[in-house]
Amino acid sequence: MIQAIAFYLFAFVVILSGALTIASRNPVHSVMWLILAFFNAAGLMVLVGAEFIAMLLVIVYVGAVAVLFLFVVMMLDIDFAEMRAGVARYAGIGLAVAVALAAEVMIAVGAWSAGKIDLTRRAAPIDPVTPNIQAIGTLLYTRYVFIFEAAGFVLLVAMIGAIVLTHRERSGSRFQNVARQNARRPQDATRNVQPPVGQGVQL
Repeated sequence: MIQAIAFYLFAFVVILSGALTIASRNPVHSVMWLILAFFNAAGLMVLVGAEFIAMLLVIVYVGAVAVLFLFVVMMLDIDFAEMRAGVARYAGIGLAVAVALAAEVMIAVGAWSAGKIDLTRRAAPIDPVTPNIQAIGTLLYTRYVFIFEAAGFVLLVAMIGAIVLTHRERSGSRFQNVARQNARRPQDATRNVQPPVGQGVQL
């Protein structure tokens, strides 16, 4: 009974916050509603026993992606009124995507109503006592360890490529010379002068 109440509560808040994310006129409010949707989606994942996915939603999406969205929205001077003016041009594409998503949801509900999918023949057998995170970690670092390392290498190459593409050489840049600063003597850095009264110091 408590699980059903929690499920309907989380599901209702996810749908409501998702709708408010789209309908909010203030982009900062939209990001806040998106964070609320992520938190409640993580609650749904905990209810179905996927605590690893719930942790990813909170740490990756809320802690990194949503916060990055919030910083970008708050720091960039974007004319959102001008951006909304071109929404009518893409209304047809948005409607088509919405219809496709609704059809997929209906197909998924129909397949679920037809009967549960037997995953015992395709899923890797695990001990029911073993936690979900431990089972994923064991499988990831044993059977798929080379694929995991390859994915990390691809991300490293992508990060280096992004740095190289965004790096620009600027003319007239002044760089810090630590050795020259450390070799500088106090008597070379300061000068004791006694200017006359009413006159300034010329550098």
